[in-house]
Amino acid sequence: MISDRHAPSQQPYGRAYEQMLEKVRYEGAYPTRERAEEAVRLVLGGLGRQLTGDERVDLAGCLPLEAARVLTVQIPDTQPLTGFAFVKDLASRSGASLATTRWDTGSVFSAVAAYAGPDLLTRILHQLPAGYPLLFGRAELTQAA
Repeated sequence: MISDRHAPSQQPYGRAYEQMLEKVRYEGAYPTRERAEEAVRLVLGGLGRQLTGDERVDLAGCLPLEAARVLTVQIPDTQPLTGFAFVKDLASRSGASLATTRWDTGSVFSAVAAYAGPDLLTRILHQLPAGYPLLFGRAELTQAA
């Protein structure tokens, strides 16, 4: 007879993902880790619908496994959304206000930027339409006509 009394307890997530959730929880001032995870799943799922190519693959390689899965399970949309339309889409999917969704997006993107690093983040922002640099906490510079 085999006993599972001595089997190691199963953690629901890897340590790296737990640390990511704690970073998002701290950045977003969320009351619980579960609330931070809701934001991570919503925002990374949305980003997965916008990001394609090498940038998508490279970002997935930088993120904790659980976060990379949320990003890559999404099929990219054929029509990219601007930063504002991205937040509006997430708000309609979650039922939250635009202000709350914008807060969630900034909190999650802050963690994503830390994992990606400045070079990959710059490549990602070059691929995405207008409005995303502000969501990632960067200035959006445009050339005068």
